[in-house]
Amino acid sequence: MTSEPKFFEARDGVRLAWHETGEGAPIILLHGLFSNAEVNWIKFGTAARVAREGYHVIMPDLRAHGSSDAPHEEEHYPSDVLVHDLEDMVAHLGLTEFDLGGFSLGARTSARAVVAGMKPRRLILGGMGLAGLAGWQRRGRFFKRVIAEYESAKRGDDTWLSIQFMKTMKVDRIAAGHLLDSFTDTTPEMLAALTMPVLVVCGEQDQDNGSAEELVGALPDARLATIPGTHMSSVTQPELGEAIAAFLTA
Repeated sequence: MTSEPKFFEARDGVRLAWHETGEGAPIILLHGLFSNAEVNWIKFGTAARVAREGYHVIMPDLRAHGSSDAPHEEEHYPSDVLVHDLEDMVAHLGLTEFDLGGFSLGARTSARAVVAGMKPRRLILGGMGLAGLAGWQRRGRFFKRVIAEYESAKRGDDTWLSIQFMKTMKVDRIAAGHLLDSFTDTTPEMLAALTMPVLVVCGEQDQDNGSAEELVGALPDARLATIPGTHMSSVTQPELGEAIAAFLTA
């Protein structure tokens, strides 16, 4: 199943894409860094599984990813630009009540949006631990190295797999570098804003963004679903869609 993208203009004129499937209550799902909606949500059946529960699944390609524009000018990457883009898409689609979730960068962006005042009914944080929100700078430095070592890394280097993924996804390195600079930390104190029910869903071998258990412990109303896989492989597992569907229908 593939989905032809639709497009809207963000507040700074950048053209952004989104994909959708299903009918019913809206849920927005945000993909991870260097990925896109097709690979993260559609290809392995997660979107279809959620749609079967009676949901209209809305999946943007984040700025500098997928079918969305990837401008090279720094002015298009202010702090929390992905939150602004999410706000603009919600306004463009006229959404008032919706669920929100994401994987890795998408989870981080979802949490940042709630801190900024967005009020989804429920929240899904995939592939995320407490350090991935509160200690982003360390993770950010790793991805800066991924970009810097794009042409020089050797098999076995810690950046190798991320670089191969970037190459497969045809990521624009200049745009990606600017986007990394737009990310800011979410402190544990800020997480008090996440008052809605939250699902933290994480691969059993995934520690890339720190401890999922610690994140659950830091949130007012959260539950943990552990699924098979690493950070890279857990999005390919049917258990991801099953966990999200179970949370939405509980």
